[in-house]
Amino acid sequence: MRARIDIRLVLLVLAFAAVAALPMLTSERYVLRVFTFTGVNVIIIAGMALLFGYAGQVSLGHAAFYGIGAYTCAFAVMQLGWPWLGGVALAVALTATGGFLLAIPSLRLKGHYLAMATLGFGEIMRVAFVEARGITGGPDGLAGIPHAAVGPLLFDSARDAYWLVWAVAAIVLLLAANLVNSRAGRAMRALHGSELGAIACGIDITGVKVRVFVISAALAGLAGALYAHVVGFVSPSTFSLHVSVLLVAMTVLGGTGSLVGPVISTVVLSLIPYIDAVVPGISRTALETIQKWEEDIYGLTIIAVMVFMPGGIGALIRKYTGKRGAAS
Repeated sequence: MRARIDIRLVLLVLAFAAVAALPMLTSERYVLRVFTFTGVNVIIIAGMALLFGYAGQVSLGHAAFYGIGAYTCAFAVMQLGWPWLGGVALAVALTATGGFLLAIPSLRLKGHYLAMATLGFGEIMRVAFVEARGITGGPDGLAGIPHAAVGPLLFDSARDAYWLVWAVAAIVLLLAANLVNSRAGRAMRALHGSELGAIACGIDITGVKVRVFVISAALAGLAGALYAHVVGFVSPSTFSLHVSVLLVAMTVLGGTGSLVGPVISTVVLSLIPYIDAVVPGISRTALETIQKWEEDIYGLTIIAVMVFMPGGIGALIRKYTGKRGAAS
């Protein structure tokens, strides 16, 4: 058992060391931007891991919450003159409310029907992002979004934005880890294992589903607010169905009953189209080939994991740590 505990501690220390070391190892704006965007994805995946990996609910509409958060924060700062933190709070509140309103009718559905309901919501919001030109800028997108600022602190450099996003990601992951180890987390595990079993244990399964859906929607909104003010530009294509599917793929690849697995898969899949940020010497031809076949690479990776590691990366981690998953 001691060796297993040491493995978890080593992984944790290495992860924090890697995040902290990167800005010290490079000042290249492109590399920092790529890893900052990866951190934004990690924030969304924390919510997706709770929703799918622990509660067993599938959503194909989380790119919509991502977009709502981005546009809401940008609108509050640019049009209403709010401070950035106020815009973030509004984005989180609005996406949490939207998640609640969507969850009430949708979570009475199961499996593919739930996925289809959230898919419909995502497509409705995609059209809304295009048509609401006064707020979103329409199909051309919204440009000139100011940098994030907290009081006198302005996160206007690539390094500052990197620290901001990963600091938020670390806090989100810490809170998510505490949640899955709490009474609510045990209820989610029971729900994932068997709805009938959870009901027999006296668990309010509808309440659990709604709460975890609201949390995951709010985290997507938080990620959107960060993305908008780090990149400085958002457009409807950023929040397409492709993004929702990719988020689900990251979660599935990471495995159920795990936070670490989905985070690892998110980092890997986020870096594939920007592999030159990790491998500086890669040829332009190789990079263009990878980007051209990006979706095929995603698909083949997921197929390989499902064949050789049916439980995803999380199952592999549990194999060497002795930790049980949600379905246990």
